Amino acid sequence: MPDPAVTAAPAVPPTAPVPLAALLGREELGLRQIAGPRDPATVIHWAHTSEMADPYPYLLGGELLLTAGVHVPRAAGPGPCFDAYVSRIVEAGGAALGFGVAPVHDTVPRALVEACDRYGLPLVEVPPRTTFSAVARAVWQLMAQARHTELRRVTEAQQSLAAAAARPDPVPSVLRQLAARVGGRAVLYAPDGGEAASAGRAPGAGTGAEVDGALAGLAAVVRPAGGGSGTGPAPSSASDTVAGAHLAAYALGAGRGFVLGVAAARRDPGDHTIASVGAVLLSLLTGEQQSGTGAARSSALVRLLLGAAPQEVAPLLDAGELWVVVHARPDGPAPDAVAASALGTVLGSPLVDVDGDVVRVLVPVGHRPEPAAPSGWTCGVSAAVAPREWGVADAQAGRALARARATRSALVRHGDGRLGLAGLIPPDEAAAHARTVLAPIAGTPALTETLRTWLSLHGSWDRTAVALGVHRNTVRQRVNRCAALLATDLDDPDTRMNLWFALSHI
Repeated sequence: MPDPAVTAAPAVPPTAPVPLAALLGREELGLRQIAGPRDPATVIHWAHTSEMADPYPYLLGGELLLTAGVHVPRAAGPGPCFDAYVSRIVEAGGAALGFGVAPVHDTVPRALVEACDRYGLPLVEVPPRTTFSAVARAVWQLMAQARHTELRRVTEAQQSLAAAAARPDPVPSVLRQLAARVGGRAVLYAPDGGEAASAGRAPGAGTGAEVDGALAGLAAVVRPAGGGSGTGPAPSSASDTVAGAHLAAYALGAGRGFVLGVAAARRDPGDHTIASVGAVLLSLLTGEQQSGTGAARSSALVRLLLGAAPQEVAPLLDAGELWVVVHARPDGPAPDAVAASALGTVLGSPLVDVDGDVVRVLVPVGHRPEPAAPSGWTCGVSAAVAPREWGVADAQAGRALARARATRSALVRHGDGRLGLAGLIPPDEAAAHARTVLAPIAGTPALTETLRTWLSLHGSWDRTAVALGVHRNTVRQRVNRCAALLATDLDDPDTRMNLWFALSHI
């Protein structure tokens, strides 16, 4: 069995995938696949038009690349040019190639068809009456429908899981709902590794015993007390695939030993979100009663309110001597209590606070791995401090999060050598300065995001256009508009530095 892996960043844009078959089924477009594998599982994440002979530098992966073959000579015959062209698309992760018949070519070159068959790239013929804009619009419409459907499915699952948690038999009820929602099996493992409760049937082509055994092994990887195939601390979650079943294991609570195992029929962001909600609810249902940490946290809060110093109450929360503060902001909507609790579960701490659109987590370190950025979150992490310096660490985490957002990094740690002089300025003063400097463009998010991206890419028009998914002329127009509204010279390095500082604090 391959080593289970902690969830990694996707290799394609984080958009709702659209089955290629659904796009081919739009009768008004008249699209027809003429080469490459006809796999119903083939999906596309967006449509991109390029007439470059080598589109590789402009692809992010998962695209339907549309071309009219301007770079292909009319009389082109079999040769290495088509092999090189198709192989570069495949190497970049392109999902499919759409070739427009007209105005340059009357038919799709036969050599291109053969090259797509050789390299396993779906080739779609776009008829003369269908514009590339119409194809792109159809992709976005299908994507919006898929996103709406997925959000509705996740919302309904969250509601049903919450209702199950309120039943007289909450743990079995949550497991039954979770198994039904992911189309598979859900198991709660006790600290000794045995099954405390379970529901559902194992999906995939393997036997139930085979999947159950693999799931129990994966649970051992994340169990704090004895888990892990290596010598380092156990991860908070892990995943694997066995006999067509997608397995995931989640450590519940802050190191108490309970683990949720899920065997699902598929692996996509929606199912991961549903399983995460189940993990949060089971953490609440199993953790407090088993360890008494809820009472300890209440006692610590009372002592703080009555005037005790942080270092006096810290032993009630955890045995660790050092702590870090994590400020995290979701890539999507503002966080709610469920999302914040899920983040705390991933980071290994129940000490979570939702502050507007930012979640703050107080995490003990020393015997735990340093926090990593969970998928879908942007994080700033403070230096490790003693309890008496929690306030200082909170300010450090806030500045680190601002830096992470400005540089589009998943995570920035205080003191990692990249904060520089900006870390010496109080956040409120920096924010006030940023509001003053950027006031002329602050009301137009497209301008601020374009300026931020353009500055981060050292003024490159092409790279900024690729990063934003717009035409390079659009980038030029927006940047010129910023220069006019700000009444400043963007070629001046001092100006760029000042604007970059301001953009880092909004």
